[in-house]
Amino acid sequence: MGKSRKDRRVKRLDSRKEKIETKEEPVVQIQKNSNEKSYSNVFQKIYETKYKQLAIIPFALLLIAFVVIGMNVVNTGDFMNKAVSLKGGVTLTIPSDVYVDTNELDSFLTSQYPDADVIVRELSDFGTQIGIIVEASDISEDELIAVTGQKVSLGDDYSVETLGPSLGASFFKQTMIAIILAFIFMGLVVFGYFRTFVPSLAVILAAFSDIVITLAIVDLMGMRIGAAGIAAFLMLIGYSVDTDILLSTRVIKRQEGTIMQRVYSAMRTGLTMNLTTIAAVTVGLLVSDSAIISQIMTIILIGLIVDIINTWIQNVFILRYYLEKKGQK
Repeated sequence: MGKSRKDRRVKRLDSRKEKIETKEEPVVQIQKNSNEKSYSNVFQKIYETKYKQLAIIPFALLLIAFVVIGMNVVNTGDFMNKAVSLKGGVTLTIPSDVYVDTNELDSFLTSQYPDADVIVRELSDFGTQIGIIVEASDISEDELIAVTGQKVSLGDDYSVETLGPSLGASFFKQTMIAIILAFIFMGLVVFGYFRTFVPSLAVILAAFSDIVITLAIVDLMGMRIGAAGIAAFLMLIGYSVDTDILLSTRVIKRQEGTIMQRVYSAMRTGLTMNLTTIAAVTVGLLVSDSAIISQIMTIILIGLIVDIINTWIQNVFILRYYLEKKGQK
């Protein structure tokens, strides 16, 4: 009898333990699920959890850009396709009410002078051709006028501008010095503001990547860069630094919220700035008939799109990695 009572008590205790354990299991499961972060969409999940893998994209683009620029150096002897205003030559401007096929004229001049560098562009007003511009290097002024006159009626209103090779080379050298000085002073200002090497390097690297990748794309397009194009690259440095400093200031200087909350705060402002500028540049590109304005707008438009990748993937990766190494979350 004594043993049977003890056995019944042990069985009741065991059954009570099993009930308690079965009741506690759902609570533990709920606690585990509550610790997992929820994402609003798949893009946010990838952006936050795969940021190291995403960083391959901007660095791969930078590497490809170096290859493209290197191939351009091998093929042309220079890292960019220079227009007459940078390397010297003759510019012939011909007003005309008669339509001229610029492609046909370009082919004709190239066949006559295969060793010369010839470009034919049209002058237009609201889509209507009002004349043409012929730019040529390695050909004399008289030869260009004589050969062009075989295909186009020059009349008496044409104008000719000649820029010597030494003057063009001097101007190009000065513009390169201006870009280098812009980078140096930009780096000094950024480093003086953040007083930290890694965030400052991230800003400078993003601006450098914007310039190099944009230049590679322009080389692939075959665009001949003149003085207006150099001005566009200088403006692009300012656009790039603007968004990168915004991001670094929000993430480094502010302490409220998590790192990604600060990144999203900067992203809302930065992307709004980028998209409004892209819209304005696109309208200017579509409306303007000026070749100079078109070149400026094209370079800025390409640079702004590239800047979105370099700022919100490359720069974010560097800042997140740097801060997480320091123990911030």
